[in-house]
Amino acid sequence: MAKQDDIFKNVISHAKEYGFIFPSSEIYDGLSAVYDYAQNGVELKKNIREYWWQSMVQMHENIVGLDAAILMHPTTWKASGHVDAFNDPLIDNKDSKKRYRADVLIEDYAEKLNQKAEKEIEKARARFGEAFDEEQYKSTNPRVMEYLSRKKEILERMARSLETENLADVKALIEELEIACPDSGSKNWTDVKQFNLMFGTKLGASAESAMDLYLRPETAQGIFVNFLNVQKTGRMKIPFGIAQTGKAFRNEIVARQFIFRMREFEQMEMQFFVKPGEEMKWYEYWKETRLKWHQSLGLGKENYRFHDHEKLAHYANAAADIEFNFPFGFKELEGIHSRTDFDLKAHEEFSGKKLQYFDTEENKNYTPYVVETSVGLDRMFLAVFSKSLQEETLEDGSTRTVLRLPSVLAPTKAAVLPLVKKDGLPEVARKIIDDLKWDFNVAYDEKDAVGRRYRRQDALGTPFCITVDHQTLEDKTVTIRHRDSMQQDRVEIAKLRDIISNEVSMRNWLMKM
Repeated sequence: MAKQDDIFKNVISHAKEYGFIFPSSEIYDGLSAVYDYAQNGVELKKNIREYWWQSMVQMHENIVGLDAAILMHPTTWKASGHVDAFNDPLIDNKDSKKRYRADVLIEDYAEKLNQKAEKEIEKARARFGEAFDEEQYKSTNPRVMEYLSRKKEILERMARSLETENLADVKALIEELEIACPDSGSKNWTDVKQFNLMFGTKLGASAESAMDLYLRPETAQGIFVNFLNVQKTGRMKIPFGIAQTGKAFRNEIVARQFIFRMREFEQMEMQFFVKPGEEMKWYEYWKETRLKWHQSLGLGKENYRFHDHEKLAHYANAAADIEFNFPFGFKELEGIHSRTDFDLKAHEEFSGKKLQYFDTEENKNYTPYVVETSVGLDRMFLAVFSKSLQEETLEDGSTRTVLRLPSVLAPTKAAVLPLVKKDGLPEVARKIIDDLKWDFNVAYDEKDAVGRRYRRQDALGTPFCITVDHQTLEDKTVTIRHRDSMQQDRVEIAKLRDIISNEVSMRNWLMKM
């Protein structure tokens, strides 16, 4: 755990030091769980968003985009169930005065059991080598079976208690497991209570006439209320999808783990409308497709796993998370949900407007079912950033900090470095910049020795460094250095665009899916 904490501290420190993420309003001592994306962070975030958009919208003829407003009519949230059911089970520690989500405390306990089982499995894998059968070992080793069985039992009990709103049993489970406050070690807990997460605001010129509104807690409802508008104007046929990215807001009382859980965050969601009875086929399709998208970035297949929900939301008949191995363990990165026809029927009921699809092939109206894919952009940023940040020992015994970002996502694709600040080298470097900037985000760097400039660009995640030297003046060639291998090649200036494009183009990366 100590090593994980150190890694996470390095991630947070590096993000600030190199201009990726700043605490919001820092000159006023900041605002808890609110962050600003700095000059490099905003570029990385934009590239992640575009990588998702291109794969989801541009590559699918039957998926279109939307940008719905943050403010919506308040009845929207009554129909969706958020007014009555958008709650977190919270528990306070009487000694530390710290507040926690009760379900997260229990899930963290269960994850420790899972980690113990994984350690036993890894030991056995090292002992038996290629002959090791993991599934057989899981089903026959008493210790592993006990850990996994206990984990399953705990999560199932918690799911049942939350579903029936038996909050007393949730507290009893915490006490039986002897879960202590992570901050103080105290086990002196209050009762568990539900807390609604929506931010309230008002619309109107005066307090007397103002309408009570909410900042949207999710982006999905903007899609549902526009279902017929998009379907008719786009002449969309089932199955089809509507995608959007945008801000959402949740009054997280227990906001922690840097940008993993924030009060203001961004979602990338797609709602896929299907014929009733075909939702499970599409649910499985999108589970597989979304996992392939994540794996296309090359962060390691071992860092992803599916978690099927024990407790389903009121609108779902199937749900799974793609979990990622963050510095603090496996946590949800993306959710894939079969939402049935709950949302469209609820909005039809509350609005009095018909929200159905007329199927010309079957010559009848029906309410489509929906399969949702929803990934947090900020969590995606943290997954990419934390897994890319590495300390590397070189052959000469020295070390370097390198941010091995997938080059397709890197904020800056290439840095152009004149070897010295004279002899016409800066002028040539500027000409290269002026040519490449039409296609790529590029940077000019002339300060310090070239070796220190290489290290600086490594830490920023820049895939290529292009060095202009005196030979460049003679034959119009430059040295191009590759971030990950540190290999240096002599190439013609005229070939730079093709070399960089081959490495950073979305086409080449998405074709890995």
